[in-house]
Amino acid sequence: MPVRLSSTGLVLDGQQPVQNLLRFLDTVMRGIGQVMLQNNSYTGLLFLLGIFYTSLLFGCAVLVGTVVSTLTAILLGAKPTLVRDGMFGFNGALVAIAVIYFLQPDALTWAYVILAAACTTVLMAAMLRLFDVWKMPVLTAPFVFTALCFLLACARFGRLQSTHVLPTAGLPRAAAIVEGIVTTSTVLEGLFNGIAQVFFQGSVITGVLFAIGLLISSRRVFIIALLGSLTGLLVAWGMGAAEPAIRSGAFGFNSVLTAIALGGVFFVLDKASAAYTLLATVATAIVFAAVSAALEPLGMPALTLPFVLVVWLFVLAGPMFPGLRLADDA
Repeated sequence: MPVRLSSTGLVLDGQQPVQNLLRFLDTVMRGIGQVMLQNNSYTGLLFLLGIFYTSLLFGCAVLVGTVVSTLTAILLGAKPTLVRDGMFGFNGALVAIAVIYFLQPDALTWAYVILAAACTTVLMAAMLRLFDVWKMPVLTAPFVFTALCFLLACARFGRLQSTHVLPTAGLPRAAAIVEGIVTTSTVLEGLFNGIAQVFFQGSVITGVLFAIGLLISSRRVFIIALLGSLTGLLVAWGMGAAEPAIRSGAFGFNSVLTAIALGGVFFVLDKASAAYTLLATVATAIVFAAVSAALEPLGMPALTLPFVLVVWLFVLAGPMFPGLRLADDA
């Protein structure tokens, strides 16, 4: 059977049923890897293993979401190269785990997951077409908009019950004191939890597995992700965020994604782009706090909206700075 291993996954030349199945599984793993902008099925597999290590439920949710959103793209005739690269899988993976994380996982919720995952494919296609005009990346925007819509809708659906993880609706209140003392343990746990929280996971082991997955894809991305998590953590610490939030990685995961996107994907890495990426990563931690406070009256989480907003801004501004080189122009 003509199956070859490449640096990013399986290469299958034939169209036999077994080959088609392996190709689809490889595509699903790429979709999971694309959550952190990595077109690499080995990376996706490590991400999935990390999630299963924490929770069988969440691992199944990621698989279901990625499979449904990918199959929807195939059935609707999406561009095969985009499908093969996992571009229609990652938003489905995230929206599925988000719905299962925030809602009680009964039969109706799983139906809700399938519907939400399918909707991310349509929204992804629409945004790809729209954003192509400005040469802008869509990122995880379909996940953010779909998840917020489906979670807000639960206020009118009495049979979808919250897990009580959603923020308590109400006007944001300023922290009167700095809660807890940040220690070396806080920093070490927060560093890897910041990577794990990209998939709503609060486990250092899961974060380590995610980091190994990134290392398999790219040593540069691996280092950038760790620095992104550390930057978000240090900004939160310096600004007086609560120690439990720092330890949990809450301020790290958006900064991880921003650092990977700008320092590892969209710009050629040099001194200018490194400084640009650092500025964006610091800003992301601030924007996370702001978006969290802004959505608190609705009882909604920030998700990866801070990452999306900051990267859109910095990519859009990039061509105005001659010292920066877009990766596509290199």
